[in-house]
Amino acid sequence: MSSETSTAQPLQQPSQTLNPFLHDLGVEFLEMEDGHARLSLDLTELHMNSWRITHGGVIMTMLDVVMAMAGRSLHEDLKGVVTVEMKTSFLQPGGVAGGRIEARGKAFHQSTTMCFCEGEVWNGDRLVAKAMGTFKYLRRLKSGENMKKLYGSD
Repeated sequence: MSSETSTAQPLQQPSQTLNPFLHDLGVEFLEMEDGHARLSLDLTELHMNSWRITHGGVIMTMLDVVMAMAGRSLHEDLKGVVTVEMKTSFLQPGGVAGGRIEARGKAFHQSTTMCFCEGEVWNGDRLVAKAMGTFKYLRRLKSGENMKKLYGSD
């Protein structure tokens, strides 16, 4: 992945009820197609840790979501995915309040049930963090169906 940015129009924002956490975080969905995805976030005081830099959990959330989106974009029906594993390397501080970070994801391999992705978070032209993740494809729940019934768990 390169540090180039595009001027693509933002995607239609998902409903707050679909993922209220991302809505409350302030994530902006920019791109999701052909195994690629992009997100951005305008940083506020709420995103900072005690050192006044972007909290690592914010960066990991961005990486997790952008990689999952990249994997989902390979299916017309936008199959659901869950994270099986994720490894993240933090390279430098993520930014300060008033800044903006961008996450970029790419799916580089898939099987019938799994997808393997990489992701990066950029602060301008600075690479902040890099991740690799494995995601399992799931079929969408039907109305009234719950996870226990679908997977036979208690």
